[in-house]
Amino acid sequence: MRGSFTIFQRVSRVFRDNPSLSKLLVVVTVSGGGLVAYAEANQVNSPQITNSSSEVDFVSKKKKVVVLGTGWAGTSFLRNLKSPSYEVQVVSPRNYFAFTPLLPSVTCGTVEPRSIVEPIRNIVRKKSVDVQFCEAECIKIDAKNKKVYCRSNQNNNLNGQEEFVVDYDFLVIAMGANVNTFNTPGVVENCHFLKEVEDAQKIRRTVIDCFERASLPTVSAEEKKRILHFAVVGGGPTGVEFAAELHDFVNEDLVGLYPGVKDLVKITLLEAGDHILNMFDKRITAFAEGKFQREGIDVKTGSMVVKVSDKEITTKEMKTGEISSIPYGMALWSTGIGTRPVVKDFMTQVGQANRRALATDEWLRVEGCDNVYALGDCATINQRKVMEDISAIFIKADKDKSGTLTVKEFQEVIADICERYPQVELYLKNKQMRDIADLLKESKGDVAKESIELSIEELKSALSQVDSQMKNLPATAQVAAQQGVYLAKCFNRMEECEKNPEGPLRFRGSGRHRFRPFRYKHLGQFAPLGGEQTAAQLPGDWVSIGQSSQWLWYSVYASKQVSWRNRALVVSDWARRFIFGRDSSRI
Repeated sequence: MRGSFTIFQRVSRVFRDNPSLSKLLVVVTVSGGGLVAYAEANQVNSPQITNSSSEVDFVSKKKKVVVLGTGWAGTSFLRNLKSPSYEVQVVSPRNYFAFTPLLPSVTCGTVEPRSIVEPIRNIVRKKSVDVQFCEAECIKIDAKNKKVYCRSNQNNNLNGQEEFVVDYDFLVIAMGANVNTFNTPGVVENCHFLKEVEDAQKIRRTVIDCFERASLPTVSAEEKKRILHFAVVGGGPTGVEFAAELHDFVNEDLVGLYPGVKDLVKITLLEAGDHILNMFDKRITAFAEGKFQREGIDVKTGSMVVKVSDKEITTKEMKTGEISSIPYGMALWSTGIGTRPVVKDFMTQVGQANRRALATDEWLRVEGCDNVYALGDCATINQRKVMEDISAIFIKADKDKSGTLTVKEFQEVIADICERYPQVELYLKNKQMRDIADLLKESKGDVAKESIELSIEELKSALSQVDSQMKNLPATAQVAAQQGVYLAKCFNRMEECEKNPEGPLRFRGSGRHRFRPFRYKHLGQFAPLGGEQTAAQLPGDWVSIGQSSQWLWYSVYASKQVSWRNRALVVSDWARRFIFGRDSSRI
């Protein structure tokens, strides 16, 4: 037995010391289907660092890339950056990546916290790119001097005030966002949030605390009802999923352990809008509201929270203006995102003080800065309007300088127009037009396509409604991850594209843009509704609700984990919950 254990230790050490040997093929079979995934680890190249007073300097003369944040955007960028032309410095107050879509499952013990986190050093050590990590918080960005000011966490610093400066050639801001409280009195002091793993753990302890306090013999019946009233503010995906998870936790696990108080539990979902899940298809919204009503979850739409005290939530009815108070034992606030203070300060520096998030161009570059990129929840893409460049487009397309534009001339640049201004393609699709000729023909009436000629004023009229299709991207993990992948590919091809640009035509200049602009591809979205039922909305207006969608949710979320360790842990947590139920211990 001892000899077998020694052999196992030796084999394990070989794989740890030589990551390039670790080639894994994992097949996860879910509901009759299969998920196949492959990973190969590369040999680690450890960069050399020298510390000079308070500044972090690099020995190598490679381009220095500083990445702020280890969330979806930052981690996706790090995982896909492959060019050895850079040295990367990662700065983040947390030394791990968290799979945030499963945070609601952590709040009730369906999934354990350790199962959805992966140390960032585990992720970057498998790369051929030189990557260093500092567990610290960025407190200031100095774009003019290309410096980032950081402060180490109190957990790893005895003084708690040690500051250092990092120089950069390229800066990637992927710091995420705070919870938006809308300056509602009492929210910060009395409500729980669900943005971090620590938030989920705190909620889990509070839920158990509520049941334990309500079980004490000295507590009155009225007080027990208040303690066991769980309020969820916000009817978006996070709030709805938490309400569903909590309902399952209570009815599948806690009612048997706390029989004396099981009839006193109440869950209320407060939403200021007319419906919950308003970003989903109406069929999903109607099903979710009906399901919650049948299961006893009180959904109050049109109720805006105006104040939160330690024991009561004050709401205002949007239609009547009526003010009422709701006693509660625990409240979760999930109503959108707000800007972090360091990002606000940076926005003021670059002339964006009046915006809610950092404005970038279609290549994720911060407007007003050189070599600074922003992605994820802290940023928003400021898509350029066609009408702003309509004169330049006309001049570029009018090759014979006739003052009019033929269909043939326009078709020669339409591919570049659609790539530079994606709203054009979306407009044509929504109008069910095959190509730009149909749009031009519509503006000229019954004239044959071949003989259509447009003046600049007629072109403006034809494209006048195109910019109405512009929409901001949602602040989701899916968007952030795709932005990280896109930016990493741009960095990988930076030198090559400097010589041979691959982007669309520069309508206000000569030549082409270096890269193609970022294009978000929506892959669908899920809304777990409890009771092994999930609503899925996939591309092509395909909607599925029920247990089959739940198994699809399991498959997708297992496959999207960043490591095989996470996949194994998450799947084993689901299996454990099926067999043994959720753990109700307060640890």
